[in-house]
Amino acid sequence: MTDHHIGMIVPSSNLTMETELPRMLSAREAVEPDDRFVFHSSRMRMKHVTPEELRGMNAQTQRAARELADARPDVVATACLVAIMAQGPGHHCVAEEEITTVLRGEGADAPVVSSAGALLSGIGALGARRVALITPYMKPLTAQVVDYIEDAGIEVVDSLSLEVPDNLAVARLDPADLRRHWRRLDLSRADALVLSACVQMPSLASIQPVEDEAGLPVLSAATATAFRILTELGLPPVVPNAGSLLAGRVPAARS
Repeated sequence: MTDHHIGMIVPSSNLTMETELPRMLSAREAVEPDDRFVFHSSRMRMKHVTPEELRGMNAQTQRAARELADARPDVVATACLVAIMAQGPGHHCVAEEEITTVLRGEGADAPVVSSAGALLSGIGALGARRVALITPYMKPLTAQVVDYIEDAGIEVVDSLSLEVPDNLAVARLDPADLRRHWRRLDLSRADALVLSACVQMPSLASIQPVEDEAGLPVLSAATATAFRILTELGLPPVVPNAGSLLAGRVPAARS
């Protein structure tokens, strides 16, 4: 039996990443009992999802990465999708490299995953070229997310902004409501549905039910991050009842 140590860099007000990711990997232990997962977090101050607070949070990245380096994690995930996407297309590569450099400088040689990059690679792993998505953001921030995804060559055919600016309020949204919200989207041209383009908006409980109803692959920023973490650890990306991306049918290709 192997313990895999996962480092997470999260906003100070994020409650969901440290809930959904452990739940997914705990569920995986039931079907793959030889692998266990241990979590270590470092936090960066952010309460409201505004451009100013997102920039201020990003400025804390190196400090957070140094703290995690001391725990010698096997993989590090930085988990605020919009903070990266709001900085302009392709910024996940810059952010991942920044964290990698800090970790190596502290003697920790761990692969780095961002929720922003993971969402793109998760969509790609599903073979999807056109997606619809739901975000909790105000419309201007959702537009930045759409632009970021489309710059990566993925068409966003429709999007829904729930317009909740307070990050704690986002964490308190009922994931069951997503089983109604997705019906407001035009999925006629979509290859996949991103049920939550945000690691703070809870969605795990609705991923499989919505996929079953919608009849197309459903993923979230959190399920995509789990997929990338497992891939980087060299493990089969399998989590029960978490949508097609984690059903064991998708090749574990790294991005």
